[in-house]
Amino acid sequence: MSAHSTRPTPVATAVGRPGPGTGPTGPATTATTGHGTTGHGTATAAGPAAYRRLGQVLPALRVRCAPPRSGRGWLAGADLVARPAALRELISHDARQGLARYGRPLRPDVAAGIGLHRFVWPVALLFTLPWFLERRVPLLAPGDIALRRRTGELTVRPGAFLCLPDDPAAPGTTTAPPPGVRTVPDEAALAAGLRSALADFLTPVLDAFRPEVRRGPRTLWAMATDAVVEGLWYAGGLLGEEERARTELAALFAPGVFGASGPTGPRAARPAPECAPFTPGAGFTAPASGGSERSDRCRASCCLVYTARAEAMCAGCPRVTRG
Repeated sequence: MSAHSTRPTPVATAVGRPGPGTGPTGPATTATTGHGTTGHGTATAAGPAAYRRLGQVLPALRVRCAPPRSGRGWLAGADLVARPAALRELISHDARQGLARYGRPLRPDVAAGIGLHRFVWPVALLFTLPWFLERRVPLLAPGDIALRRRTGELTVRPGAFLCLPDDPAAPGTTTAPPPGVRTVPDEAALAAGLRSALADFLTPVLDAFRPEVRRGPRTLWAMATDAVVEGLWYAGGLLGEEERARTELAALFAPGVFGASGPTGPRAARPAPECAPFTPGAGFTAPASGGSERSDRCRASCCLVYTARAEAMCAGCPRVTRG
């Protein structure tokens, strides 16, 4: 298997790893909520219940609600976007792992790309899991999180969040709504709020990685889209809700189309990226069957891991599925 295989695996085979080669390695935590499964979390925060539930099925990733940490292997998100030396240390972790795995050094830009994926993959779950399980969207900044890649730990400082009008924390449904809670009118607005919250968080992260990855904004956002989609798809599979995860991710990143009043001519039917800056479309294909190595998803970006080992082409690599 390659560095970024994307097909979820059963819980029994996932202990000790957050996805086939994609997420951080190390121990883990978890929640009880779900839109259509277990309801909202506590009335005061977005995420703690969802993170606890994740830890129950994914011990390799531990999420704690706490202030960001530093030292002893911890990397604060604020340092990642502000200190190039901190970013390079994170990338060197993946460079060392790549050397051990492939027996030859990774190209610096390839190590940086893998480092970006392995940062965004778990951190995006801090946003997408509360949305998926609680219908709440945390409004987080890089300064609200810290991670320790060696042990697979994340800390997050919960704060303001978006919710729907029927949420028990929504203003008007409780006499003392938590500070920073904002209500949006419907599911479409909540999904738009999730995309916006993720984009606000990731913009400075991608800006910091760009000189190391050596790729343009469009490719960086394709890489971010892959990490966001693959993280929730994998977690949904572990939670027994893979099909709902596929359906909701496809809707979340669905490309828009020009309406009747839009442009005419040859470009009129071209999808309009309403989910910008993310790549339109979640990339799902018909499920593979019969033990096929084919992925159920075509990635939007290429991780270039084949430059380290020619046969290490990812399942779902666009160089194969779109070749």
